[in-house]
Amino acid sequence: MTLVSPATRAWQAERGRLIGIAYRMLGDYGHAEDVVSEVAIEALQQERVEADDPVTPRPVRSWPAWLTTVCVRRSIDRVRALAAVREEYIGPWLPEPVATDRLPEDAVADRELLSLALLHMAEQLAPDARAAVVLHRAFGMSAVEIGRILEKSPAAVRQLISRGERRLRLADDPARTRTADPAALGALLTAVEHGDVSGVLALLADDAILWSDGGGRVRAARNPIFGADRVRRFLVGVLQKAAADPSLPFGAALLDVNGEPAIALTHSGRTDVLTLEFGADGLIHGLRQVCNPAKLAHVL
Repeated sequence: MTLVSPATRAWQAERGRLIGIAYRMLGDYGHAEDVVSEVAIEALQQERVEADDPVTPRPVRSWPAWLTTVCVRRSIDRVRALAAVREEYIGPWLPEPVATDRLPEDAVADRELLSLALLHMAEQLAPDARAAVVLHRAFGMSAVEIGRILEKSPAAVRQLISRGERRLRLADDPARTRTADPAALGALLTAVEHGDVSGVLALLADDAILWSDGGGRVRAARNPIFGADRVRRFLVGVLQKAAADPSLPFGAALLDVNGEPAIALTHSGRTDVLTLEFGADGLIHGLRQVCNPAKLAHVL
């Protein structure tokens, strides 16, 4: 019988939660899995160091806490490394969507900061601030606990959380956005499949914004589209082009992505994932269209 070391046993138990942290930090599931794998390697190395030197000055007293700390710090390093890459990205960069049922249970136990809208908005935050908000909002950690990880005082962490929540507009109105009702979204899908986009267009707020992420691999808007009229024209153009070639499949289906309803829109020989950000007024304020095929492996 093979004995499992304490570090390995702890990593296996914590893996889902660690992926939840890293994915919220990075907005990229592949990179999140890489980070968590690196954490496993570092844990085994730490365990060997302690075995070789039993009087090591800093033995691991709590593997879950140690794993969380290393995961957050490696995620911060990865965020900084990816910043330059994303500056060169062709068109708007959007987070990688993941089908909810493919996420580890521990990663979605609390769906706070899991939606594509909030993952996208969190890109505005500095890495330390993003880590503080993620750990506090999604994992219920205190300023003292987060401070140990970030090597900051509790007061500094509370300031990071407060500023981050204001930047994400979470502090003043936590119910600022809501997901679409699945039944209502189903009705919209039926209308779209029959070529009637009026139902969707009527729900656009005047200040609606559409981001379209093709990554230079498929045709997409190179810049965000601002305003209901321009968004309408863009969507109508997409659907008219799709209808112009009846030999290509066209349709829409309901998905559960990142803990919320989303639309899989098949047109022009490809399938896009579209999420709708509803305001408290019931209107659509944000549309995020992920059509870069490299980002759809975990959802389609």
